[in-house]
Amino acid sequence: MADGQPVAPVQTIEDVWEAYQEDIDEVEAHIRRSLDEPSPLIKEVGLHILNGGGKRIRPLLLILCAHLCGYIAKKDLALGSFIEFIHTATLLHDDVLDEADLRRGQQTARRIWGNKTSILVGDYLYSLAMSQIAGFQNHGMNETLSDACRKMAEGEILQLCANYQPTITESDYLRIIEYKTGALVASTCKVGAIIGGATPAQQAALYHFGLHLGMAFQLADDRLDYIANGNRLGKTLGQDLKQGMVTLPLLHLLQHCSTQDRETIIHHMINQTVEEKDLLHIINLMNEHGSMAYAAHRAQEFIDAASLDLKPFDDCMAKRSLRIVAGYMLNRDR
Repeated sequence: MADGQPVAPVQTIEDVWEAYQEDIDEVEAHIRRSLDEPSPLIKEVGLHILNGGGKRIRPLLLILCAHLCGYIAKKDLALGSFIEFIHTATLLHDDVLDEADLRRGQQTARRIWGNKTSILVGDYLYSLAMSQIAGFQNHGMNETLSDACRKMAEGEILQLCANYQPTITESDYLRIIEYKTGALVASTCKVGAIIGGATPAQQAALYHFGLHLGMAFQLADDRLDYIANGNRLGKTLGQDLKQGMVTLPLLHLLQHCSTQDRETIIHHMINQTVEEKDLLHIINLMNEHGSMAYAAHRAQEFIDAASLDLKPFDDCMAKRSLRIVAGYMLNRDR
């Protein structure tokens, strides 16, 4: 099934944004209309984080998956704004849990308005999204997104339990990111398939495409925490480690470094005494033992799996665009 458009020469992520800009603008307009009605504080906090440099990747994925399945109307594109509200709610809550001061280079809402406001506005955006989604009266859509929200909450709890626990397994960690990050991306893609009138098999294929994409995205983000320029990323280098978060590069390192290095790293992490010199030493060890390369390899495996998920669909602009988005999520630097 195709999107009814000729195969276009989209080659870069910029080409994709340009090709689907009209639909993205419709989603953006709906985001702003939805925030015109609440109290001024909700609008102010909501727009602060929504205007903070996010790429609207999830709405774009919904649009692309819908087009891939033959959808050409615009009346259901409001769903992209509701999914963005769910994502934004998780960011507001995450920043409180992580005690974060920066997100995408600007002060977090919790730093400006406090934790209580951030939590309550996050709750409002989540409730607004779910109530509006229910208005579509589509059981498959409701079930898909409510399941994603349940998994995201469970993923946060699993993450909380895993903090400062360097003995967790790679399997444990992959389950955490599947729930925290993969679930919403997967559900977004499936909802796009649903509004496109896809068959159950096609819906399942796009769900798994989104799941694999979300996993790769998070693994790429894990690497960025140890290699990215903080000015571009908008957060402190090594922030995950300092907060006790055991991500894949660290798991790999702890399995391959010397016993002495392992004990030293664990001591600093558990006692929350990671200083700049310790962080630089750990990063050097990660490079020495191939931990960064391993995380990149695992991320690429998920992207390869996502590419296979698209095989049942005919070649078209939407399919090519999805592959470009996949490459962007793997290789982004911010």
